Amino acid sequence: MRSADVVATTTGGPVRGLRRPFGRVFLGVPYAAPPVGDRRFAAPVPHERWTRVRDATRPGPTAPQPLRDAFGALDLSPFFGPGWRRGEDYLTVDVWCPDRPVPDQPAPTGPVPDRPGGAPVMVFVHGGGFVAGSPGAPLYDGTAFARDGVVLVTVTYRLGIPGFLHLPDAPDNRGMLDVLAALRWVRENVAGFGGDPSNVTLFGQSAGAILVGGLLADPAARGLFRRAIVQSGSGTAAFTPEQAALVAAAVGREVGGSPSARTLASATDEALVAVVPRLAGLDLRTPDHHDPLGGITPFSLVLEEQPADAVAAGEGRDVDLLIGSTLDEGSLYLAPLGLLATTTDDDVRRTAARFHTRPDDVVRDVRARWPDASPARLRTVILGDGLFGAGTRRLTAAHAEQMAAATFAYRFDRRSDALDGQLGAAHVMELPFVFDRLDLPSLHGPHALLGTSPPPQDLATWMHRAWVRFAATGEPGWPPHEPGRPHVEEIGGD
Repeated sequence: MRSADVVATTTGGPVRGLRRPFGRVFLGVPYAAPPVGDRRFAAPVPHERWTRVRDATRPGPTAPQPLRDAFGALDLSPFFGPGWRRGEDYLTVDVWCPDRPVPDQPAPTGPVPDRPGGAPVMVFVHGGGFVAGSPGAPLYDGTAFARDGVVLVTVTYRLGIPGFLHLPDAPDNRGMLDVLAALRWVRENVAGFGGDPSNVTLFGQSAGAILVGGLLADPAARGLFRRAIVQSGSGTAAFTPEQAALVAAAVGREVGGSPSARTLASATDEALVAVVPRLAGLDLRTPDHHDPLGGITPFSLVLEEQPADAVAAGEGRDVDLLIGSTLDEGSLYLAPLGLLATTTDDDVRRTAARFHTRPDDVVRDVRARWPDASPARLRTVILGDGLFGAGTRRLTAAHAEQMAAATFAYRFDRRSDALDGQLGAAHVMELPFVFDRLDLPSLHGPHALLGTSPPPQDLATWMHRAWVRFAATGEPGWPPHEPGRPHVEEIGGD
């Protein structure tokens, strides 16, 4: 087939992609101008037009970030991806397009109906603690979505200091503003890739899910997406401006001055990336607020109001929501570092104190619910609930109480035997199932995410199709979560 047959037209100019068995893929398509010079700490602006056909057959550059391919003893290279691929023009999307606009295979509760306006569109926002990750991670290959009739768009956004550091002379949450710009690009361009701009689902995991929650609560995002999926995020993970100022002060100590867009203008990307690991261990607790992310990252959204509270007040009420977490969220931050085997009762209490002003009460409550649990298990439960569980429940309840759009809740329970069985259904464990990527070799082994036991392909098939069906119809295949009739679908348990 001639290369001209895989050229698409965008508002920036024509782009040439690749023909694949499932359809077409376009890599590194700009949605905004390169964030350099005066734009480094500014809101994104449209990309200059190009006239010649732009090559979109190879992966583009990624956001500046420190190298991350492992977490302790666990290989997380499928999640973090290639790391930093240098290049200024990195505010881009990858677009995976089906040949057919609708799937012709059964979804969890029947076939997805024909939609003559184009294929459902799903826009994915990757995780990585607001400091790492990219759409180039092997887990985010969009073949299965395009195969099943979805246009999948994956977004590169600013990370770390350029993306999320609170500065006095720059807008906050620049990384989220990037995702907002990508959504506007989708609205204007996705029809040219076979997608339906009126049927967009925004979804993300971990930091990406927190960004999805932030956009669900943001009036600027109204009308840009019809549905949202929050995977292991939180509706209460934003830093207050006071907490964000503590991070800025720490950056100032590292760079030798009070940070601002002006004072950081001459710093190289390498210098700013080098600061990020030195921010580990910051104490962001204030008299009125705990650190909502428990010290696992020095960056988050910076907001006066938590997204869950904005949703409770009515923002996002017209957006269908699919939201959930994993059974053992906290084990990702304990098992790979060898911390579970040495956990004591004091460790359990200290973990509770990271999130609660009355940690002894929390420990007593958890012990009452799991009377036979070991200290390691209690620590895992408390950490996972503090990081993701409580904030997920808050956002779920806030959305459901609006009784406008539908709310669907889930919990992913399929446990991995990795790290001698200690990893369990950890944070990020659902991603290979959602993307139907169980065949990825780097996911298998004693120190890999899925462990040594063969994972069930039928579960991946079911879960992936549930996500596709939700994007196409607004119903994943189980009852909604409603006030007075709460329902949390347990996925993959024994």
